[in-house]
Amino acid sequence: MNIPFLSLQAITALHGAEINEAVSRVVNNGRYLQGVENMLFEENYSKFIGVKYTIGCANGLDALIWIFRAYIELGIMHPDDEVIVPANTYIATILAITENGLKPILVEPKLNTLEIDDERIEAAITPRTKAIAIVHLYGRIAYTEKIGQLCKKYNLKLVEDNAQAHGCLYVDSRMTGSIGDAAGHSFYPGKNLGALGDGGAVTTNNPEIASVIRALANYGSQQKYVFKYTGRNSRLDEIQAAVLNVKLKYLTEDNAKRKAVAHYYYEHIKNPLITMPDLLPDEQNAYHLFPILVAEGKRDALYDYLEQKGVSTVCHYPIAPHKQECYIKETWNIPQLSLPITERLADEELSLPIGPAIKIDEVAEVVKLINKF
Repeated sequence: MNIPFLSLQAITALHGAEINEAVSRVVNNGRYLQGVENMLFEENYSKFIGVKYTIGCANGLDALIWIFRAYIELGIMHPDDEVIVPANTYIATILAITENGLKPILVEPKLNTLEIDDERIEAAITPRTKAIAIVHLYGRIAYTEKIGQLCKKYNLKLVEDNAQAHGCLYVDSRMTGSIGDAAGHSFYPGKNLGALGDGGAVTTNNPEIASVIRALANYGSQQKYVFKYTGRNSRLDEIQAAVLNVKLKYLTEDNAKRKAVAHYYYEHIKNPLITMPDLLPDEQNAYHLFPILVAEGKRDALYDYLEQKGVSTVCHYPIAPHKQECYIKETWNIPQLSLPITERLADEELSLPIGPAIKIDEVAEVVKLINKF
């Protein structure tokens, strides 16, 4: 049995007729940028997330870059100000901080949640700290009341990296992307809400932030041929917006399919080498990924074993951000940071196949193979 990690073709086919119609509609109407499809998607996504403003942009990294850049343009942050960020994250979260001349302060995750450890954050706050960036990694809720209290106590901005958690809720029914002051979203094809190419968005309730970000992503212009900021070309195109409008209608349904797969894994994986993160209430995990930890240095062996049996898995992320070559010589990483929990996750994490298109017999086969390992 050949079981892909994630079949984008199969996921697209779930809503293929509507997607084809949406793409054809854009092709035939001749408006390919900043048209009605973008307007509709921004309206629909704002309603879904529960915010006043959505600003489409080129990708998830740009979305995060524009948030920090907007705070700089408004004089709320300045170069060399500090942003607390989880050490265990995809590097894009940290790239957005350093791209703006800000200093990332890396905080370890909890081993049982894989999310930033809120008990370690306060010790990392200094007079230069201006924000806490949380990442709802793997689709799991990262926000806690303690994080919210720290933001209020120290007057810090809360920035959400919601690239992996479309449709995830906090306990009070606030959706990720609406909890903080601003949030960056990715619509990379493999995401729970994925386009047919790159795409991203910022969500916020702050009209000033929304206005600045919309300008920054459009060359820095709020009026044609008038440039208030030195911006970039970072726009969500009409085809991607049309596709996202189709897939947004089915996001809750598709996430429910992911949750069914995840529950099967939780209930049936029985291998002493395997540890799974704490099981969260369903609404608090969008299950973008299903990460497991493989003990005794056998992660790579399990990866190879499953690959030989026709099952594709992915290691997220085998080199921790503070050990990446691009950050080795940064002042905030000299001497090189020692982050043993993050480094352990880099050595032990393996993500299993999950998605709205995988069949339960395929999931059962994955479990059978893991339990035999």
